[in-house]
Amino acid sequence: MSFDVGADAYGRFMGRYSEPLAGRFADFSGVAQGQRALDVGCGTGALTAELVGRLGAGAVSAVDPSEAMVAAARARFPEVDIGRAAAERLPFPDDAFDVTCAQLVVHFMNDPVAGLRDMARVTRHGGAVTACVWDHAGGSGPLATFWRAVKDLDPHARDESALAGVREGHLAELFGAAGLRDVVSTALTVQTTFASFDEWWEPFTLGVAPAGEYVHGLDPRDREALRDRCAALLPRAGTFDIVASAWATLGRVP
Repeated sequence: MSFDVGADAYGRFMGRYSEPLAGRFADFSGVAQGQRALDVGCGTGALTAELVGRLGAGAVSAVDPSEAMVAAARARFPEVDIGRAAAERLPFPDDAFDVTCAQLVVHFMNDPVAGLRDMARVTRHGGAVTACVWDHAGGSGPLATFWRAVKDLDPHARDESALAGVREGHLAELFGAAGLRDVVSTALTVQTTFASFDEWWEPFTLGVAPAGEYVHGLDPRDREALRDRCAALLPRAGTFDIVASAWATLGRVP
């Protein structure tokens, strides 16, 4: 899955969920003053901002495989060490960090076990490797209404429910396969408010992630039909809330 889209497009699509999630995820990860932390798959910097606020820019590093995301994150955090890299090939020595985090990334890694294993490599003995992914399989992620509408119109469409880590317990299985110990998991929930249906729908037209790619692949008539089906599942007027849950897992480096 490519995320070589504009940082603004990604932010409009996922930022209003990922930014409140970052604080809850950092709490779960045990991020505390005096640690060194790595943000793997930093995107536009939702989690990076949380880590910098808690630890200071000099104690945080971040990587992302997308040039556009790296450029956006560097512009936002000029004092943070931010580089272009995939999770499976992190450009850091062994035992470099106290905590290594991947927010909304594992399900898009080419090899999730290899990615988690390299995250463990760069984390000190006893340090924490943590990850979270949306509950796409359980239907409580932020895109649940969108994919329900897609399935209503196109039952054979490929949604995100089969991606790595998006079903309950799967992240823990991946952590175990990567050799991490004392693995614990929980659910993290956020809520965001939309002023209108159009504000909710517009980010799906930006070509971001599987949902955006699906919309871009539709002809105009089918796209309008999908929009109408989504509108039928959500309030047509006034503000409304979307509540979204993510699975979060923490493991210790042996």
